[in-house]
Amino acid sequence: MKFYSRLLATVFVTWCLQAGAQTYSADWYKVAGGGGMSTGGVYSVKGTAGQHDAGGPMVGGAYSITGGFWALSAVQTPGAPILRIFHSNTNTAIVSWPAPSVGWILQQNSSLALPAGWLNTTNAVTQAGGQNQIVVASPTGNRFYRLVHP
Repeated sequence: MKFYSRLLATVFVTWCLQAGAQTYSADWYKVAGGGGMSTGGVYSVKGTAGQHDAGGPMVGGAYSITGGFWALSAVQTPGAPILRIFHSNTNTAIVSWPAPSVGWILQQNSSLALPAGWLNTTNAVTQAGGQNQIVVASPTGNRFYRLVHP
C-alpha cells in the first residue's frame, strides 16, 4: 500500500509542477461558428462569428482581441461583380467590388426579410487598387449590401 501511496504522490507532484509552468489562460469562453482567418507577421487567428460581447477588448501584454462580429454582410447577386467587405486600419469597414463595373449600383438594406427595403447607398464611391469602394462606419443593427443592374 505504501508503494501505491508514494506513486500517487509522485504523479500528483509531477502533474502540479507541469501545470504551474503554463503562462496563458482563458478565464471564459463562448461557443460560436463561422468566421475566417486573419494574419499579421508571424501570427494568425482563425476567427468565428458569434454574438456581441459586453465590455471592451481582452488585453494581455502587447496583445488585445475584441470579441463579437460585424453586422455587415455582402449578398452576392447572381451574375454581379464579386462584392467584398473587410476591416480597415481606421476601425471602419470597406465594401468593395471590381472597377469598372459599368451599370452596377450598390444598395443596402437593414433586413433581408424586407425586399422593398433595398436603397441605393449614399456613401461616396472611390477607387483604389482596381476596386470601387465605400467606407462604412460601425452600424447600429444589421446592414446588408448588394449590387444591382437596373
